[in-house]
Amino acid sequence: MTETSLIKARSWLFAPGDSAKKMGKAADGEADIVLLDLEDSVMPESKSAARVTVHAFLASRADRHRLWVRINPLSGEDARIDLEAIMPAAPGGIFLPKAEGKADVEALDQMLSELEAKHGIAAGSTKVAALVTETPKAMFTTGEYAGSPRLVAMSWGAEDLSSALGARVQFQASGQYMPTFELARSLCLVGAVAAGAAPIETIQSDFRDLDGLKERALMVRSQGYRGMLAIHPAQVPVINDAFTPSEEELAHARAIIAAFDADSGAGTVGLNGAMLDRPHLDLAKALLASA
Repeated sequence: MTETSLIKARSWLFAPGDSAKKMGKAADGEADIVLLDLEDSVMPESKSAARVTVHAFLASRADRHRLWVRINPLSGEDARIDLEAIMPAAPGGIFLPKAEGKADVEALDQMLSELEAKHGIAAGSTKVAALVTETPKAMFTTGEYAGSPRLVAMSWGAEDLSSALGARVQFQASGQYMPTFELARSLCLVGAVAAGAAPIETIQSDFRDLDGLKERALMVRSQGYRGMLAIHPAQVPVINDAFTPSEEELAHARAIIAAFDADSGAGTVGLNGAMLDRPHLDLAKALLASA
């Protein structure tokens, strides 16, 4: 995977698919990707109406490339009904919940290929991102996604996993996730990198704690995450800023590259009192590419 091959999307903002007003507010904001939700934020009895609302909203917008739809899980009948309802309006991508391995992405790819052909949409143009830790089984398949068609990003979730496990507590007293959920975060990160997809951090449910959000976003970015899910428009500017390299970071990366360029045959170079090797050069190049 190279940094230039990754989807450039820092903020992924959910908006309930049964509210045209909330979808409009989300889409008119600064989010890189807006996730029109047909799953958890829509009650079962409202899903049929929500599909109509999402289709109409998509059809009314010129920026559909950044308007994605979270469909219902493939394990039920709603997923195909969702796709048949919204694909005529050509969303930019599909967000797949409760994915349990590469086979799920392949099954989704087959459905999308059929619907793209049916509605005159360019073959393969509908991208896919997958939530890959929402069931116990899914935790064991996070490393299987390499070669998955259309897959450009992978994220993780604690809420559904917590429910499936019967875990009453997600967080330690320090505010950090309990070990099981930290494991999910790590498995998503390494699985996404292995698959050549962008790892995307899960939501922070307390949308009022913007200082905590900034701290968390910077922390996961330092570990390799490329973006983060959001549940409120106020979170988007914080996430965008946290996942945008600072001028100081860019200047340091350029200095590392210049030091190696000055001694092209060296495996290590000295810079500001530190010895740097080739992995530092690779990180510097990746940082510049991400900007």
